[in-house]
Amino acid sequence: MHYTGWFQEQPQLAAARCHHELSGLVEFVPMKRALNEHCPAPRRAVALISGGLDSMLAALVVQAQGVHVEGLNFFTGFCVEGHTHAIRSTRQKMPRRNNALWVAEQLGMRLHIIDVIEEYKDVLLKPRHGYGANLNPCLDCKSFMVGKARQWLEQNGFDFIITGEVVGQRPMSQRRDTLPVVARESGAHDLLLRPLCARLQPPTLPEREGWVDRERLYGFSGRSRKPQMALAAEYGIEEYAQPAGGCCFLTDASYASKLRDLWQARGEKRYELDDIMLLKVGRHLRPRPHFKLIVARDAGETRYLQGYRGHFAHLEMTSHGGPLTLIEGEVAAGDFELAARIAARFGQGRNADSVSFRAVMADGSERLLSVVPLSPNQVPRDWYV
Repeated sequence: MHYTGWFQEQPQLAAARCHHELSGLVEFVPMKRALNEHCPAPRRAVALISGGLDSMLAALVVQAQGVHVEGLNFFTGFCVEGHTHAIRSTRQKMPRRNNALWVAEQLGMRLHIIDVIEEYKDVLLKPRHGYGANLNPCLDCKSFMVGKARQWLEQNGFDFIITGEVVGQRPMSQRRDTLPVVARESGAHDLLLRPLCARLQPPTLPEREGWVDRERLYGFSGRSRKPQMALAAEYGIEEYAQPAGGCCFLTDASYASKLRDLWQARGEKRYELDDIMLLKVGRHLRPRPHFKLIVARDAGETRYLQGYRGHFAHLEMTSHGGPLTLIEGEVAAGDFELAARIAARFGQGRNADSVSFRAVMADGSERLLSVVPLSPNQVPRDWYV
């Protein structure tokens, strides 16, 4: 009787809260049926989760309004997420985790990780809006991912899409004039809600329909993350991924240089997953146009590169402690000595009179080499990719 009177007196409040109250009335089946007539199912939103602070807050702000939120994370192969942190022996202080999964755990939210490696190739290789400062097709990328979220929404019966975008935060994809481009080209239109800057944008369908309260959304703008960090503190969030960091290797000048070098050496713009994973690891040196060395920087990278020994010619240092070196390209017999002299420079025998290697050809044949390490001034800066 208490709940019947409550509904009669405050029907709107009851409708907003009833899905939280029903769990305590399971044993009262007739009453629960009556309650359900007053209780519309909560709206469902899908949030793009990168693992950074902005996407975490965007999802949380909407969750706090009683909306059911699930996350999407798209795997392109270029995401920084946990890859190098997990491999490098020297980065023990970095958490060895996938930040997108960690965010989902913190928010009690289901996360769907979707492999888009093949589909993403067209985005990177033929960006309609071009590249940013490096090889980052940010505007095309965002439109692609929101478009994939729209497809997922339609297939799974969700109501709207959430992103952590903030006006003016990114120079290419998050300008006031490009935010509408993402909504339009993705096909999401006004199903796309950006909770952190919504009050600077025209009201979206979720706001107009009252699925979310626009007054409880935000009007953040600019590149400073201080407002987001203050909001995180309000929610009691003390740990999160570095707010100013990106999550994509394509924004990194060094990585972009390696990818351009790969395309130039091949004579065409193409790549496979192993290619882009290897570009994240080791020192890359190209002493001759037809071959490149990938020299591990520590024991962790050496262990990782060992998984590729069957696919590349390589050098294993035998007389001293030192890194594994992969050799990519068409390697002539005479190239091995130069490659070994370079590799010796990065091992414990760099000052020795001679360093020995086991040289393994691409066909599996082997030979032993003993070389004099190159001195630092014998390794030109322009060999480094």
